[in-house]
Amino acid sequence: MFENAGTAGSKRDRTRGRLREVALRSFREQGYDGTTMRGIAAAAGLSVGNAYYHFPTKDHLVQELYVEVQHEHVALAGPALDGVEDLTERVGVVVRTGLANLSAWHAIAPQFLTTAIAPGSPNNPFSPESAPARDVVLGLFERAVSEARTRVPEELHADLPRALWTAYLLVTLFWVYDDSPGQRRTDRLVDAALGILRFALPMLRVRPFRRSVVRIVGIVAGRDA
Repeated sequence: MFENAGTAGSKRDRTRGRLREVALRSFREQGYDGTTMRGIAAAAGLSVGNAYYHFPTKDHLVQELYVEVQHEHVALAGPALDGVEDLTERVGVVVRTGLANLSAWHAIAPQFLTTAIAPGSPNNPFSPESAPARDVVLGLFERAVSEARTRVPEELHADLPRALWTAYLLVTLFWVYDDSPGQRRTDRLVDAALGILRFALPMLRVRPFRRSVVRIVGIVAGRDA
């Protein structure tokens, strides 16, 4: 993921790239708990002070990891969305490619969840620090909605991508603890959830149902409806 990062550019960029590369290898081999700034600095051939100058905490390196993982997600989902017009199918593409991209991390994912689930943690997906990674995947859900043949009511259009992203987080949480072979239970959960979405979309023509959905989606998206 980071193997080619920082090989060109300024000395600062090269140093940051080397630290990112070492951190990724450590996260993969040692997990979050076994990775330390001291160990990263030593493996990169730098002083601990130098490492802290570029990345004040280990969690800042986790943020670098999150951004790269989300860009990998875009690289997988983008081509897979081409030619898919149905909204439910497009949402399924985004969710399934995201989970597929995470598969190599499943064994150590609970360690990252420990730091991400605390409300005050910078690695919380809703935190300001997580905005770069969050915006990447939100962009995918925005594309899934805006380029679909299936149209949603105007009052839902702005908030629906964030609501879908929040649902994706819940599915990912289930996936973290899914110990079935190949996380097959998560696959079945995604299929069932998409079935509900497919059923619900035509129901948006019914005004009372649409009002309730608009209210729920607005609350999830962070505004009062």
